[in-house]
Amino acid sequence: MKKISMSIRVYLWLILLCLSISAQDFKTMQDGIEYAEMTRTIDKMPVKMNLLRLDLTKVRLDAVHALDSAIGTETVSSLATRHGAVAAINAGFFRLDKSIFAGDAAGILIINKEFYSESHNGRIALLIENNLIRTIVSFEHQNITDFFETGGKTFAVGRNRERKNDDIVIYKSKFNRTTLTDDKGIEFFIKDNKVVNIFDQKGNNEIPQDGFIISASGKMREELMALLQIGTRVVSFIKQTSPTDSSKGTLFRTAEDITNGVPQLIKNGKIEITWEQEKSSKSFVETRHPRTAVAKLKDGKFMMITVDGRSETSAGINLQNLAEILLELGATDAMNLDGGGSTTMFLGGKIVNQPSDQTGERKVGDAILVFPRKKR
Repeated sequence: MKKISMSIRVYLWLILLCLSISAQDFKTMQDGIEYAEMTRTIDKMPVKMNLLRLDLTKVRLDAVHALDSAIGTETVSSLATRHGAVAAINAGFFRLDKSIFAGDAAGILIINKEFYSESHNGRIALLIENNLIRTIVSFEHQNITDFFETGGKTFAVGRNRERKNDDIVIYKSKFNRTTLTDDKGIEFFIKDNKVVNIFDQKGNNEIPQDGFIISASGKMREELMALLQIGTRVVSFIKQTSPTDSSKGTLFRTAEDITNGVPQLIKNGKIEITWEQEKSSKSFVETRHPRTAVAKLKDGKFMMITVDGRSETSAGINLQNLAEILLELGATDAMNLDGGGSTTMFLGGKIVNQPSDQTGERKVGDAILVFPRKKR
């Protein structure tokens, strides 16, 4: 009887919990945009959340990068204000240091079909396609990489990032005015699929608007020196090598924007946290942190959620608890975005959550912006 009594109590608690969530007081901020604040007690500690529920037939989504380039950082509020967005959250993981490469996406980033950064470990990504009727979103594990072919050989290369030892990186004008490389490598200026100039042991070369630069160091410098001369043909292409390449419904070929995250939280209405597959860490999943996440809902709407943390008023959340809450809110699919001090939600001209950095709102690499859909 005691076990039955306990089961009944748990069952009743779950019913009350679901009722309280389903009755959550969302306020309509403008057509297609609803907002709510929610506080939970988890393990006797308060957890504050901010929720945006979006009708994708009435709003559109866009990913943007700080300073409109592949490197650099900028606050979410600055990005939203500068682009005229009505709402925004921080998005993908990025290089967070004091180097000139700060803000470089730590995973896949495509903006307006422009390839900014290659994928990392097949991690989950948010894909966005805006058509005339609605915005379509999907969550897919992505392995998207730059390649180029020359002399019968194919090379997998990096895109718009710091060149490392024995490395090849392609630089396009969205990266910066110059390649920011040292003098220990070689750089090839490619235009119309041909090598038109070579800069050996001369770094930091200007990136052409009408072409791109292939930059190589160490062993890769030596290999390319033997293959590439003025006039050599070079064909650059991007390839998706993940299993979703042939999956029904993939947005890779049509998506305007793709931004990275880690890990997947929910798939097809069930909690499925793929941190091991995505080569994340158990501690990252299980420790309470501020979090930012996005989800597709059963009714076709799209949810953005921020969870505050590292303070007395909100202790943060682990990813299992976050997935459970999103499931209760009606999520069918969900993924985790960058969190910690980056967690930020902008709405109505101001930040509505409480970023955890002592200095206030953190500068981030990229953000997801919300705009009213233009009436046809």
